[in-house]
Amino acid sequence: MGSEAPLTEEQKLYLEGFLRGLRGSNAAIPATEPGQAIPAGPERIHREAQDRFIAAGKALVAEEQAKRSKNPFDMWDEMRANAAEDRFPKGTDVFLHKFHGLFYVAPAQNAFMCRLRMPNSILDARQFAGLADLAEKFGGGYVDVTTRANLQVREIAPRNAPDLLMGIQELGLTSRGAGADNIRNITGGPTAGIDPHELIDTRPLCRALHHHILNHRELYGLPRKFNIAFDGGGSVGVLEDTNDIGFTAVQVDAGKAVPPGIWFRVQFGGITGHGDFARDAGVVVLPEQCVAVADAVVRVFIANGNRTDRKKARLKYVLDDWGHERFLAEVEKLLPAPLSRLPLSDCKPRRPWAKHGHIGIHAQKQEGLRYVGVVLPVGRLAAAQMRGLAAVASQFGSGTLRLTVWQNLLISDVPDEHLAAATRAIETLGLGVSASSVRGAMVACTGNTGCKFSATDTKGQAVLLADYLDREVKLDLPINIHLTGCPHSCAQHNCADVGLLGTKIGEDGIEGYHVSVGGGAAGDQAIAREIWRDVPFAELPARMSGMLRSYMARRSDAEETFHAFTARHSVAELIQLFAAAG
Repeated sequence: MGSEAPLTEEQKLYLEGFLRGLRGSNAAIPATEPGQAIPAGPERIHREAQDRFIAAGKALVAEEQAKRSKNPFDMWDEMRANAAEDRFPKGTDVFLHKFHGLFYVAPAQNAFMCRLRMPNSILDARQFAGLADLAEKFGGGYVDVTTRANLQVREIAPRNAPDLLMGIQELGLTSRGAGADNIRNITGGPTAGIDPHELIDTRPLCRALHHHILNHRELYGLPRKFNIAFDGGGSVGVLEDTNDIGFTAVQVDAGKAVPPGIWFRVQFGGITGHGDFARDAGVVVLPEQCVAVADAVVRVFIANGNRTDRKKARLKYVLDDWGHERFLAEVEKLLPAPLSRLPLSDCKPRRPWAKHGHIGIHAQKQEGLRYVGVVLPVGRLAAAQMRGLAAVASQFGSGTLRLTVWQNLLISDVPDEHLAAATRAIETLGLGVSASSVRGAMVACTGNTGCKFSATDTKGQAVLLADYLDREVKLDLPINIHLTGCPHSCAQHNCADVGLLGTKIGEDGIEGYHVSVGGGAAGDQAIAREIWRDVPFAELPARMSGMLRSYMARRSDAEETFHAFTARHSVAELIQLFAAAG
């Protein structure tokens, strides 16, 4: 008995909720009694929603009880006291710290990870270099670029957490609401404002919504996390159809039910980890309406999202229960006028985005200027590399760095005459501006070296896999390969050409993957289909090499993509074809 491993914080939260359910949670979490004052401030709409579940005889989950008992933004003194003792939080305080962007990631690392917020995922060189200094002084000396075009600082000791948070704010950034049950980093087109093909610059919209959230405390503490993205129609995708709300810019010509011009189509309920994309709501909104519409959608979710089952506490499940028309009707009650209905067929089709357009050198709409897509191996950057990239952006561009959902970054506004020098400077940092068809979109979540949920070392294995495939297969068209360590699917494996979901195999817990193919987003929207289960990583590179060779030998012509090839075959056919390749 004494040798058993202690419960993780996640297990403690689960056990706490389970025991409350057995003994009757409503006794531990009483509904607000008649005549008793409900909080009049930002917490009111959340308390009223919780009370409705309690009145219906349902048990609030542990996270809801934690939010009900203590506002996470009133914890600064506790956090300072913990830091003075170099002590990590315990119990549900682990969850509440995520409201500040701080994730206690034990047992993978006995440390905090800190995630940020930045509108449209754009930073200036001063901020980027400043984050490098903070990561070096208070963390592990590196950052990870995420699939929400965000940054994570890792290996933060509790004694350093407040100083890190203060340093982030002093750079003009914030981590407020970057984790837990909140609206996450607002993403927009990575090439916003510089793309020759975009329909609209998403930066002002991301900025407006970012500050709207920061200044409305009632928009924190949702039933669960919430993602919002704006696609401006540019050359680099933002995967808005994987978000709870996706705003997609469209051109509407004269003669339709709405005036001609640029509108946003609205999509609701994306959560590819649960096998679903956001669905078109049949409405369009003007750019100046987007913030109000997003606010209304979030408020309807706050009032009606599930507070008793974390697995069902996302917007998708409200939509599944209600249907889009009922949901839209509730949203419209919070708006000054009904939303404009318009069939998708009345909008001009979006120009396809370039599959690997986030790497390499590309012309901007501004004459004589280029943006440079820098390849970051599995999204990780050392502090010295960060400072070097900040210097490149300042010396050769406008000092602007743009993160993408493909775990890399762009340096914009580089004059033609400085391209060669900028490229050389990037290469001296051990980075590059070109990649093979395999490496161009090799995406990996944190993996089990930094995340307690992951079954596999996704980042380390992604590098080994890319090395092997580049040696064995001369792939001539771009392919997206995404490795995720658990079903949370932070690496979006379900919408990749090849999606690899980490797993433990057998009694020895061998690291391996379930393999799916044929996923895609936007114009190629599809959930990947599983072809193999429980493939040990030791066998995976050879299997995938055979799979890609089979595709190249059997594709209809030299232009047929892997996505198109898999789409015209059944799962049984693909298994047979790939098995024959050895």
